[in-house]
Amino acid sequence: MSRYDVLTFDCYGTLIDWECGIGDAFEAAARADGVKLDRAAVLRAYHEIEPVVQAERYRTYREVLTLTAQRIAEQLGWPLAAARAAFLAESVPTWPPFADTNAALQRLAADHRLAILSNIDDDLLAGTRKHFGVAFDFVVTAQQVGSYKPAPAHFTVARQRIGGARWLHVAQSLFHDIEPTRALGIASAWINRKQEPRTGAARPDAEFATLGEAAAWLTGP
Repeated sequence: MSRYDVLTFDCYGTLIDWECGIGDAFEAAARADGVKLDRAAVLRAYHEIEPVVQAERYRTYREVLTLTAQRIAEQLGWPLAAARAAFLAESVPTWPPFADTNAALQRLAADHRLAILSNIDDDLLAGTRKHFGVAFDFVVTAQQVGSYKPAPAHFTVARQRIGGARWLHVAQSLFHDIEPTRALGIASAWINRKQEPRTGAARPDAEFATLGEAAAWLTGP
């Protein structure tokens, strides 16, 4: 018997290799301007700047990505024209899934309802969903709830849709997902692909190095 009835997933960083997608998008856009960027520096700047932009006020994620791209370019000394700063948002549908994502989802879909809770806009997620080989029972986006995780609205709406079913949230981000689910009493599984240490109030109920490992644990031999 399955441990849970419903599995909700963070999307970008858990199912989708967003660091690969972001790095590729920045390299291509900068190259068009004759600029060579250090990929590691781009990703460090992204992880620093994007949460700040999100926290300022609610913007669509397309706007968040555009403003984030502008600030990263400025920080790294790339004179990015404002008219071209939308390149990052436009690249989202090309960001690839992790190598184990689709096999794991297909295995899990046999015995669970699947859903996505994501800090994204509906149209951008629609482009991403073309990469997945399974259907999702529902999605909750930042656009739908007007806020970004770790704010509780994604989880509150999900609970309304899930009802009393047994629920596990599966995610990579301690800050955006594991900490708020802990605070709300929702079971969570941490996909710790980088073998990072736990921080703050993040206490997942289970931890796995890959989504494939999580699928094996959830479905059994």
